[in-house]
Amino acid sequence: MKSFIKILSLSFILATFGCSSTKKIIDKTIVTELDIDTYLGTWYEIARFDHRFERNLVGVTANYSWREDGKIKVLNSGYKGHLDGPKSMAEGKAKIPDTTQPAHLKVSFFWIFYSDYLVLELDKDYQWAVIGSSSDNYLWILSRTPHIEDSLKQELLSKISARGYNSNELIWVEQK
Repeated sequence: MKSFIKILSLSFILATFGCSSTKKIIDKTIVTELDIDTYLGTWYEIARFDHRFERNLVGVTANYSWREDGKIKVLNSGYKGHLDGPKSMAEGKAKIPDTTQPAHLKVSFFWIFYSDYLVLELDKDYQWAVIGSSSDNYLWILSRTPHIEDSLKQELLSKISARGYNSNELIWVEQK
């Protein structure tokens, strides 16, 4: 019985103190102001975390525009494998569920299933943005131009790292 109590006590101590999670906390604070009309238009994907629905895509863009029903049309496109490869397109919709938090959108590419679209960082002139999700597995750097300067790249990598993301996991997207 004493052995059982010792093992139970040791298990409790290890579970409480010795096996604590080392997972880094990710800061998903969104920007406080977003003018959606200014945000609409074409954005070039500069970098992203790898995920299956964009795997092997290059020349990726996202275009946002108003729909007649008041939601936002989302048209993502890119090329498979290389810039001259077959074009791939996905059309979805986005909405702002809480108008007091316009930088927290919900995006759907399949029926009624929505995912978080969080505007984490945004240039005051709407020339670049960093987008996240409720999952730590999704992150994008977007720009109004297909390429960004190295100084901006370093600034954005610093911002991303300061939020707790591993910027080494970013895939830099080839653009024309």
